[in-house]
Amino acid sequence: MRVKVLTNLSVESIVRGSTDPSSLLELMDAVPHTQVSHLPGLHAKVYLADECEAIVTSGNLTLGGVFHNYEYGVRFTDATSVRQIWEDLLEYERLGNLVPRPDLERMAQTASELQGLRQRAEREIREPLQSEFRRRMGEAETELMAIRASGKTTNGIFADTVVYLLRKYGPMRTVELHPLIQQIHPDLCDDTIDRVIRGVHFGKRWKHYVRNAQQYLKRQGLIVFDGSRWHLCQPGG
Repeated sequence: MRVKVLTNLSVESIVRGSTDPSSLLELMDAVPHTQVSHLPGLHAKVYLADECEAIVTSGNLTLGGVFHNYEYGVRFTDATSVRQIWEDLLEYERLGNLVPRPDLERMAQTASELQGLRQRAEREIREPLQSEFRRRMGEAETELMAIRASGKTTNGIFADTVVYLLRKYGPMRTVELHPLIQQIHPDLCDDTIDRVIRGVHFGKRWKHYVRNAQQYLKRQGLIVFDGSRWHLCQPGG
């Protein structure tokens, strides 16, 4: 049996307890071939069994979500719907990053340390503790960014995302792509960081990365610009 888990392992999520890396490690122990992937901002709860059944639900993969809470969901058993849901989740997975077990183990340790530090900082309300918590949060964000960068370049991530959005929504202008890309990759789309060349500000740095990705896809013959909107190239076109 193989299990794939796609979840949001953002630092805020693991510190708040929305996602528990330790529980994912226990799942890996119970099912040796389990793979865990990270996609920031992911909130959907979808459960798939092979390609024959899917459940889209409000319930989290927790004791309460599975057994105790009053949840609501829809079960799909027809092959067409299940296949579409499966393909959607595979697209989501491609937008994220596989998290190897050693990285997940470090995240579990970091989560435990940060949760303890946060509790102390909230309880004692001392500035040194608050500063230490902010510093460690920043370090954890950097560690997570390293995981994000281990499998794909920023250009590769944005290129995959542009193709995904054009396939899903059809032709779009760049200004329409930007908010959707930022929603999928909030960690890579920081509006506080500008691109500065010789002291001149050229706008948000991540938007320049998106432009580079668009130009790369255009050179590869995967997308085309009609003067207003970007389109996916038709096979053989």
